[in-house]
Amino acid sequence: MKTVTLYRPTGPNELELVKQSGNKRWPPRLPGQPIFYPVLNEEYAILIARDWNVRDSGSGFVTRFEVDADYIQQFDVHIVGGRVCEEYWVPAGQLEEFNDHIVGEITVTKSFYAEIGDKE
Repeated sequence: MKTVTLYRPTGPNELELVKQSGNKRWPPRLPGQPIFYPVLNEEYAILIARDWNVRDSGSGFVTRFEVDADYIQQFDVHIVGGRVCEEYWVPAGQLEEFNDHIVGEITVTKSFYAEIGDKE
């Protein structure tokens, strides 16, 4: 099976829920969050985790995971800023199905903290 590597910037609360799933699934979206947006490159995920998640919650994390390439093709890529700001928009109601197409585990590639900078 061919897979596509995706990234997701996340805060500590969402990351804890991912860990509770055995690093296999993303948690349901919160009310007022109609889409789940995995991003296509680590550079963009770093920008969000470092600049937004740290500001909002004191820490931010970049995660990496694989998704079945045939499955992900049904979603359009949205460019939401500069050239690196590419993301898929998965409707919240389809997140469970999306989770079923994750191959392997969701891993943390970078961590950022308000008081100590970042760690690899």
